[in-house]
Amino acid sequence: MVPPDRRLRRPNAAIAFTDSEGDGTPVVLTHGAGLDRTMFDAQAQALEGAGYRVITWDLRAHGASTLAPGTRFTATDALDDLDALLTACRIDRAVLVGHSLGGNLAQAFARARSDRVLGLIAMDSTWNTGPLSALERRALRLAAPSLALVPARRLPGLMARASAVSPWAVERVEQTFARMPKPVFLDVWRAVVSFVDPDPGYRSPVPLGLVRGAQDRTGNIATAMPRWAEAEGASEFVIPGAGHLVTWDAPEAASGALLRILGGWTP
Repeated sequence: MVPPDRRLRRPNAAIAFTDSEGDGTPVVLTHGAGLDRTMFDAQAQALEGAGYRVITWDLRAHGASTLAPGTRFTATDALDDLDALLTACRIDRAVLVGHSLGGNLAQAFARARSDRVLGLIAMDSTWNTGPLSALERRALRLAAPSLALVPARRLPGLMARASAVSPWAVERVEQTFARMPKPVFLDVWRAVVSFVDPDPGYRSPVPLGLVRGAQDRTGNIATAMPRWAEAEGASEFVIPGAGHLVTWDAPEAASGALLRILGGWTP
């Protein structure tokens, strides 16, 4: 049974979320930029079936969550929303699972508030603190200006084809992206970039697991994630036949990877 929607009132926003409740280890699933919590439907069901307490939520300005007119999406507000969500659910510490932007957000939260995090699983997300080459720095700097040049009517299709490989997933990504106004998406993308903060000496203060689609060609994920896994001594699960949006391209394999990682950790 899908838990009913709940709403969390925040400054200039209302956050829509679901909480399966129960006594299991809490796992918070955070979606990527321009998407919503439905990208984790299969994984939420698998985790609940395995006895975990699952919280899914829509970032402000995404899905069923709102953003007050004239308010811009910022990384700081998203971090504060996650902290408020844990408090509203009366959760002291949770495992954070984040896809793409959600993974960047989860990394930043674990870095700032490790006392509230049991473990971190990044899915198709770049390494916030990892080293960047000159070419990678340039690409990161030009990403938002380049997207700004894409006509609004073409942006959803462009993002969909870059995110997924299966026709069903491409179509669903395009439909989801099309619901977000282009200026809002550009602010969301700027938030993604702001989370990247190279610090070669930093290591995760909590258990870490990594998952990516074998055909993910977005940014530097395909090259950075293996280096990240090696630096941290973390498990990296590479899902065949999946692109950036691994949870829709290969839902069963993505769910299996999450369960294997979680099953190897001691709460």
